[in-house]
Amino acid sequence: IIAVPSFGGRVPAVAVERLKMIKGQGAKAVAVVVYGNRAYDDTLLELKEDVEETGFKCMAAVTAVAEHSIMRQFAAGRPDKEDEKELKEFAEKIKEKLAEGKAEKSPVVPGNKPFVVYNGVPFKPKGSSECIKCGLCAAKCPVNAIPVNNPSETNVDMCISCMRCVSVCPKNARALNAEMLGAVAKKMEKAFEGRKKNELFI
Repeated sequence: IIAVPSFGGRVPAVAVERLKMIKGQGAKAVAVVVYGNRAYDDTLLELKEDVEETGFKCMAAVTAVAEHSIMRQFAAGRPDKEDEKELKEFAEKIKEKLAEGKAEKSPVVPGNKPFVVYNGVPFKPKGSSECIKCGLCAAKCPVNAIPVNNPSETNVDMCISCMRCVSVCPKNARALNAEMLGAVAKKMEKAFEGRKKNELFI
């Protein structure tokens, strides 16, 4: 299972770089894209192509909704029990495909080329005076954007705004600019309306 979050409708560049270090050697794979109830745009097509270019055989693809990592009021509480039930059903269908010997068939997935352009987001979390310098955020940052010797700071050029540091901080000492975040959330509210569905492509 190769899973990535959707960042602005694309696979995060760092995920692409790391995936290309792996040699699939014909192993069967399921491509999974997680997104925050707006849209995943070209992420699934891009991931499927990256998976296959790396030498895996993509036998199924899934899109799954989870709480938005930046504007957490959108899809709050997801995945919920309904999602869990649905994803388990997807897993059973994928197992059936494997058992029937049909795993060689690659699924058709949505997406367009050229892929949408993603230039990142202006939201970069910073530490507050509540920071106890435990270093957990620095240890968990996937791109080393937080200096170990000064974890209340953030290297904004390296930060990919994944919000991992915000979610792991034991003191809730890392956050975004609340006013800016509120304004953007209000502007984008319509795009997040309704309950988006998980999807299986097989």
